[in-house]
Amino acid sequence: MRAFPYPLTSEPDLRSPARYLLWLGGLQKATLAAGILLGTVWMASQAVMPFVLGRAIDDGVIGGDAGALLGWAAALLGLMVVQAVSDTATHRAGVSNWMQAAFRSVRLVGHKIARTGDALPTALSTGEVVSTAASDAFRLGEVYEVLTRLAGAAAAWVVVTVLIWQTSAVLGVVVLIGVPVCCALLLFVVKPMQARQREQREASGRMTAVGADTVAGLRVLRGIGGEHIFVDRYRVKSAATRDSGIRVAHSLADLEASQVFIAGAFSVVFTWVGASLVLSGDITPGELVALYGFSIFLMTPVRAAADSVARFIRAHVGARKIIAVLSVDANVSESATTVSAPPPGSVLVDERSGVVVEPGLLTAVVSREPAESTDAVTRLGRFEDAVLEEATVRWGAADLRHVPLADIRARVVVSEASPHLFSGPLRAQLDPRGTHEDGAVLAALEAASALDILDGLEGGLDHEVTERGRGFSGGQRQRLVLARAYLTEAENLVLVEPTSAVDAHTEQRIAARLAGARRSEGRTTVVVTASPLVLRTMDRVLFMEGGRVTDRGTHKELMNRNDEYRNVVIRSE
Repeated sequence: MRAFPYPLTSEPDLRSPARYLLWLGGLQKATLAAGILLGTVWMASQAVMPFVLGRAIDDGVIGGDAGALLGWAAALLGLMVVQAVSDTATHRAGVSNWMQAAFRSVRLVGHKIARTGDALPTALSTGEVVSTAASDAFRLGEVYEVLTRLAGAAAAWVVVTVLIWQTSAVLGVVVLIGVPVCCALLLFVVKPMQARQREQREASGRMTAVGADTVAGLRVLRGIGGEHIFVDRYRVKSAATRDSGIRVAHSLADLEASQVFIAGAFSVVFTWVGASLVLSGDITPGELVALYGFSIFLMTPVRAAADSVARFIRAHVGARKIIAVLSVDANVSESATTVSAPPPGSVLVDERSGVVVEPGLLTAVVSREPAESTDAVTRLGRFEDAVLEEATVRWGAADLRHVPLADIRARVVVSEASPHLFSGPLRAQLDPRGTHEDGAVLAALEAASALDILDGLEGGLDHEVTERGRGFSGGQRQRLVLARAYLTEAENLVLVEPTSAVDAHTEQRIAARLAGARRSEGRTTVVVTASPLVLRTMDRVLFMEGGRVTDRGTHKELMNRNDEYRNVVIRSE
């Protein structure tokens, strides 16, 4: 019984497309070997049939030996059975090889998407990544399917050469040299096709990127009446993709025509030489029939070579795109020198900004420039190691860069300003790990003032959320994400502008319930906000100017003594 998904026993070789293809092949050596063996049996049994037919004519028909005729007829029947069985088995092994390579590549891309974070969309567009997983991986897998037929065709070419050599050394030399020459001639057509396919793949990726961007911002575009601009952009990219596809089709047509012409010309020359040998009495009529069958069969290796080259080109282009995705490094990775995570109740300190998060308190961070306070508290979640090289963050006595990521992710949760929801049941969106009973989920929704959202859904917690939560308004998404943050029960929870998209009445309810939702068991909460409704419920407020904390105290204390703080809060109100 096979185990799925297929195991990945080593790291992918990303040094070149060819090395990546070889690495994938190494993971499925058994099925590749089986496919090549079966393909060889299939093609070799076809190659032997003209020889058996010629012997049946010479020994049975012309020689008048009924026993020999029956014997060779039985051999033909046996070859047909072998062909039927090996053909079916070869196809099955080929498809298995195809799917293994394709789904291993899709799995690698999926893992990279999940683990790389913001680094991947910064390096590559969404359309490029989608095309890589949806298209390139499966084109790459075709190589391992066609490899079985290519190996079989090569083996059949050797068998035919040996059989023809027994009949005529001249024809043996023609086959031995002529077939590789015919295959080599096809390279003159293949090279321009490779460049055109690369161009078409690039154009397709750009078109998909524009489509993905349009879909992502469709609601906004409709609101401002700008959808026609993106439609025009997509039309231009689509036309470019169509034109490049037509050029690829021209190359494919040239390849098809070339292989028919070259193989046909070789077949004519081969048959003409064989007929001349019959007229001169060097070979028998049965051998001529066999040679004619060989001439037809020898088109198979040429066609197999042409098909394989075309697929190898597509796979090479696809492998290059997959390598581009897999080569993107995450913004954060495990340190070579790790230290133990600090005990519960340890203080978090961002040394660059002077933000100090005391355990068990509700701390607000306010700044004239919201980006400054957001950057400071986001560093507490360790999302970019490059940033932490310039700004040390300490968790207790430990440098955050050296604390294991698993501990940070479990104990420090950052809920960013732009809420994200995914497709699936609402219950799974709020409690991804499925560790809470419905009562706890409802309590979190109550704390986030989001129960009214649930009341408006026919399926309740089983409601199917559409892609990116587009069925909800911005304020509804924000409250649902806040409830999800509460359900993490993180020791340290960082909330960035958690009430920016809700009305004042809802914001007041959220602010009033925030302390009750987080103070239990001494949990620590950091909120980036300038809303007085939220600030007045905080235990401590840190005020930043120029990227540094310049004052701290309660909201009331800062309002009484700090004019800059008062101006920021009043402006936000």
